[in-house]
Amino acid sequence: MTDTTVTSRTVDGVEYPAVGTYAIDTSHTRLGFAVRHMAVSKVRGDFKEFAGTLELAENPVDSKISVTIQAGSVDTHDENRDNHLRTNDFFDAENHPTWTFTSTAIRPVTSTEWNVDGDLTIRGVTRQVTLDATLEGVVKDPYGFHRVGFSAKTTIEREDFGVSFNGVMEAGGVVVGKKVDIDLEIEATYQA
Repeated sequence: MTDTTVTSRTVDGVEYPAVGTYAIDTSHTRLGFAVRHMAVSKVRGDFKEFAGTLELAENPVDSKISVTIQAGSVDTHDENRDNHLRTNDFFDAENHPTWTFTSTAIRPVTSTEWNVDGDLTIRGVTRQVTLDATLEGVVKDPYGFHRVGFSAKTTIEREDFGVSFNGVMEAGGVVVGKKVDIDLEIEATYQA
């Protein structure tokens, strides 16, 4: 169902989405990551199953974000590696099937950029992380839906979340890097 009465708004010359609740559009959103592999390249992947909402407030710093990710939906384009990631060596998806992110504070950087602090829970361990978020655009699509796009990124230390498995290479160095780069492209649709 579309709501043609919803309109975006302009704040200090920048088009902002209408105030309200937006559902993350999973078919147009990517929750991606990259981690160093054997000290020579990066393995990239993403998660295929997730849900979330953006509660966008009149003042952007009062907005709220919550996301739930199905840990077992990891996809690195290698079935054997994905199956290993699901085990207790890494994600322990059997015992910790969901990961969550819940915002706790939003701090402005520019009129289209914010630092979004939040609690990230992986494997039952919660740590505060800060996402560098950017408003990418606001649009009413051809079907009458109001959409907003954000990008965000951060880097986490996987060992902080209990993901400490690794192998040492014969020539020195480790198989999997400790830092994980998170890269998000989020599109969300106005609900109410």
